[in-house]
Amino acid sequence: MRRSKLMSVVAGVGLALTLAACGGDGDGGDSVAEVEETEFDAGTTMARLQEEGSITIGTKFDQPLFGLKAPSGDPEGFDVEMGKLIAAKLGIAPGDIEWVETVSENRETYIEDGRVDLVIATYTINDERKQLVDFAGPYFNAGQMIMVLEGSDVESVEDLEARGGSVCTARGSTPQQNIEENYPGITVEAAAAYGDCLEPLRNNQVDAVTTDNVILSGYVDQNDGEFKLVGDPFTEEPYGIGLKKGDDEFRNFINDVIEESYENGEWEAAWEKTAGTVLDLPEEFPTVDRY
Repeated sequence: MRRSKLMSVVAGVGLALTLAACGGDGDGGDSVAEVEETEFDAGTTMARLQEEGSITIGTKFDQPLFGLKAPSGDPEGFDVEMGKLIAAKLGIAPGDIEWVETVSENRETYIEDGRVDLVIATYTINDERKQLVDFAGPYFNAGQMIMVLEGSDVESVEDLEARGGSVCTARGSTPQQNIEENYPGITVEAAAAYGDCLEPLRNNQVDAVTTDNVILSGYVDQNDGEFKLVGDPFTEEPYGIGLKKGDDEFRNFINDVIEESYENGEWEAAWEKTAGTVLDLPEEFPTVDRY
């Protein structure tokens, strides 16, 4: 769907977002979607979650715009809004979502062990991860970049490699793997989470931080005047929603919710409420991969 069609629902989205905000109960935050009462086939994950009246979702707690722990203790951001949207279609209110912090290296484990029902955490879909978990989506396309100090003269990832520079990223992430495989001249320092890379960059312990452009944009916005993004995106990172492998009915349900959110304006409402306060509206929606 092109931007022209995206923009055609702006007015309706604004109204829907306002109504949703007015209708929240203040527990767990408001959602851009109304909680729905829907019947599901017995034995499905959807029916179980609806009967339990709650869902456990893993997300990031340290990423502005997508998943950042708020003063209330609940996370906020675009990934969080997507989680609320899916919960609403299961008849679950925002206050009945249990949010669990997931970092890059534990997302598959948390899904496999049943600690979470879903992971929505800037989670790039790739073939290696598909061996362990399933994905719905993608619901967003990002791209890897590097972030440096405002006064740095590094111009790109190629420039950083030519200088024999160093970069910090999250352990177990696709950005770590990509740098190690494709930019061997760069020294990689792996941290538990992307947020743990900020102090090493401030203290000149590393020359740059690398992850997806939308995550880095959040750090730039949150730390005015300290950091900047350089160069162009050098990967494609389709964000998916992780779930237990083999649960095809649940995956199809979530894919349906994603596609419907494109058409009814809920996706854009979630974007404008969160990441859209800093980032431009994407030119098009990702095509859901019903593999």
